[in-house]
Amino acid sequence: MNDRSFISHPNIIATMNEKKQRILAAAEKLLAELGFHGLSMQMVAKEANVAAGTIYRYFNDKEDLLNQLHDHILSYIAAQISHNIVDSMPIKQRYRTMWLNLWHMTINGDAPLVIRGQFQSLPCQNKQDRIRLSQKLFSPVATMFNDGKACGLFKDLDNEVLSVLSLETSCSLARRQIHRGLEISDDEIEAVINASWDAITLH
Repeated sequence: MNDRSFISHPNIIATMNEKKQRILAAAEKLLAELGFHGLSMQMVAKEANVAAGTIYRYFNDKEDLLNQLHDHILSYIAAQISHNIVDSMPIKQRYRTMWLNLWHMTINGDAPLVIRGQFQSLPCQNKQDRIRLSQKLFSPVATMFNDGKACGLFKDLDNEVLSVLSLETSCSLARRQIHRGLEISDDEIEAVINASWDAITLH
């Protein structure tokens, strides 16, 4: 399966300058293939089919490019995980929908850096700003966990811990299917959803 840059998604293109979109898509592709240390602005320009100087119209330097790439990817992931989520939905329904949203995003190859487990290793210019952005973008996830803890359904753990124990199993399992050929049936997916749900609920 060919990995597809999330930045090529029509909704992203519609709101982003075309050349900047090509630069970000090229950076994402090269990072997935070569890693951070193998990336240069010249390589990105060549991959994006723009002049080297054009990149600096949109990004101050490599660090700025990677920071903006991180924020765009984060926004995309947040939009995907929250798709069709309404706070009035039952908590279990919200959880299952979020889990499957992440599964389909990863299986469809829409986020190469997520598929390869490289997204979290992107350099961070301002950790506090990044934390605030994550909290804002992923508020539906936090709301679900907080609602579950408030009614005594979820274990009283930090939301990040709850996410690792539950929702992140979706991406991990999808990566195993992509890279290791693990065959997973629909029934097994439902079993994993229930098992990850059990990991964070009080019994």
